[in-house]
Amino acid sequence: MEKKIPFDPVVMLIDASYLDRVGNDLKAHFAPILKRELPKADLAVLLECLALDAGVSLGETKVQVIFVYDAEGKRFSFCAPADLEKEIHSMAFKSQLGEFSLYAFQPSGLATREDLFAESFQLMAESKDVRHIIAVPDEDGYGSRLSDYINKVEKKDPVTVFGMNPPVYSGNFTFEMLGFAILQALGIRADEL
Repeated sequence: MEKKIPFDPVVMLIDASYLDRVGNDLKAHFAPILKRELPKADLAVLLECLALDAGVSLGETKVQVIFVYDAEGKRFSFCAPADLEKEIHSMAFKSQLGEFSLYAFQPSGLATREDLFAESFQLMAESKDVRHIIAVPDEDGYGSRLSDYINKVEKKDPVTVFGMNPPVYSGNFTFEMLGFAILQALGIRADEL
């Protein structure tokens, strides 16, 4: 008998190494422009911004956040909390959007971070419990491999893909700029830009 993996109706799949790289790049870029040192981004605010940008409404939505990372990327350096194993895995928080449950996994054996991300995405796509997938893939590293999985998703809501550049592939997804959510979580106001 197959063991069923429980998923919430809304699932965010995030490549933690990519998110950290983009967060650090934006922080380093905007600090001199704003002429001030930027604080660490608030991870909860960042996740809420991603959910809002993906169309999650205020209410009692259950959002499951899955971070995929490798051995070199066990800690975020641009946001807090930072330690994926000790401070983030198996934690949760409530907001006006609902409850966010956080999990962090790294590949084992010969699998890569990309393999784990792709396999996790495929499991979410096949789950009848998931109605909306929000993905933050490593757009530089994964290329168009994710498009193969996105185009097989048969959900009520299209997949939302976050990145810094619109994907070159097409399919049943919407694209959102990751940078906007990161800037908000870093405490950068629109009137400062």
